Amino acid sequence: MRLVSWNVNGIRAIAGKGFADIVASMDADVIGIQEIKAQEDQLTEDIKSIAGYKSYFYSAERKGYSGTALYTKKEPEEVIFGLGVEEFDHEGRVIRADYGDFILYNIYFPNGGRGDDFVKFKLRFYDCFLEQVKELEAQGREVICCGDVNTAHKEIDLSNPKANSKISGFLPEERVYMDHFASAGLTDTFRMLYPDKPECYSWWSYKTRARERNVGWRIDYFFATEGLLPKVKESNMMSDVMGSDHCPIYLDLDI
Repeated sequence: MRLVSWNVNGIRAIAGKGFADIVASMDADVIGIQEIKAQEDQLTEDIKSIAGYKSYFYSAERKGYSGTALYTKKEPEEVIFGLGVEEFDHEGRVIRADYGDFILYNIYFPNGGRGDDFVKFKLRFYDCFLEQVKELEAQGREVICCGDVNTAHKEIDLSNPKANSKISGFLPEERVYMDHFASAGLTDTFRMLYPDKPECYSWWSYKTRARERNVGWRIDYFFATEGLLPKVKESNMMSDVMGSDHCPIYLDLDI
């Protein structure tokens, strides 16, 4: 089973860059999309109905902002939109799908880059999500979380850690939440397989041709709970796939 996660930075924009063909070429079973920046009624039929996939869209109330989507070959047993908290759910950040063997969270985590209040909002969002994960684990459920977490965990996960140590996305209070993910039973599947592999990024600024020079950040993740870890066969980046300032990431499971 292949799962893909991709922040497309505007699904209408990437539609003109061959999005449907890219999705077909991935041959993924499930594709979580973040930052769609569109209402469902703004989407053309070729984006809403990609051959072989059932699609779900969760838009922000604010037009042209945030939002998530899910394309899946297997129809989930249940799909839930949001975390159940109004403070977060008006931004369309979470689609939760129950596949029986696991529950998948496709999440566009908040960006704290616009000031201290936004960092605090981001950390409250992390708290709310982790509380749900712990509740599900207590019920004996396995969880996979994919998406743009908007935080690089370790110095190895971005090109210039010292220069960015006071920038949201690499603040100490944000990074400690990545430790909290692990404490809650969520393992970073890429680092599980490649603990010391450097220069592996999923986001590059559009400025200064950063992607050409591979000056990037790894802020997109697949996390999985303990019972799924033996089933992880690969977890990596599709760094050659263009169309966004993020590249897709993928997780291969033996399920």
